[in-house]
Amino acid sequence: MTMPLLQIEAVTRHYALPREHLWRAAPSVQAVSGISLTVHAGKSLGLVGESGSGKSTLARLAIGLEKPDQGRVCILGQDLALLKPAALRRARRDFQMVFQDPYGSLDPRQKIATIVAEPLAALGAISAAQLRSQAHEVLLSVGLRQTDLDKYPHEFSGGQRQRIAIARALITRPKLIVADEPVSALDVSVQAQVLNLMQDLQQQFGVTYLLISHDLAVVNHLCDDVAVMFQGKVVEQGSPEELFNHAQHPYTQTLLAAVPRLDALAGAL
Repeated sequence: MTMPLLQIEAVTRHYALPREHLWRAAPSVQAVSGISLTVHAGKSLGLVGESGSGKSTLARLAIGLEKPDQGRVCILGQDLALLKPAALRRARRDFQMVFQDPYGSLDPRQKIATIVAEPLAALGAISAAQLRSQAHEVLLSVGLRQTDLDKYPHEFSGGQRQRIAIARALITRPKLIVADEPVSALDVSVQAQVLNLMQDLQQQFGVTYLLISHDLAVVNHLCDDVAVMFQGKVVEQGSPEELFNHAQHPYTQTLLAAVPRLDALAGAL
């Protein structure tokens, strides 16, 4: 049996809240509780749930931006929490992240060439000419032009900025991209364009997605498996077809009933 691309094992994460009393310990909130998930290469997983369900916390844990309080996160068999900074930096070639806000995640003071090449530059041992060449190549793959390399983020629309963010994630040729609500800040018609792009890139580069969303139509378009999160736990998991047609957990049923855009977006896609 092949090694999982991503293995999340009994992961728990707490956050400390502001101290209410001088002589008492600060209270805490449990964002993620005992979650175990497996993602194999070529089989993308969607995480669905309302705001506050723990999806984004799990996304940060999945790429080593945070460490779990309990449990472990392994990518290609490596426990991210045990890697030294230099080793973790090298490991990041295999996994990248696309954030929700396509403007807030791009440095407004830098040109697109620098922004897109940043993950590759962080690995070192590559010339400026090579960085620019690879930034040009990956920018073309997301439907933008060579002349866009010398522009700034404010010169682009929201959909174009998210294409730039996707290009930045792709430049190291990662095996896994964690996408945290990648289209929720975009208009519905632009959402469809970006999702179709992500699907094309999946086929072209063989990338696997861990897709975080509150929108079931979005994960249905890109994912082979869906896990539903509620109050920090996975309450149901299965294929999109199974969940959409035969949801068992009351929260999944409520989530389905509360998504009026499901058919509209599916038609747009």
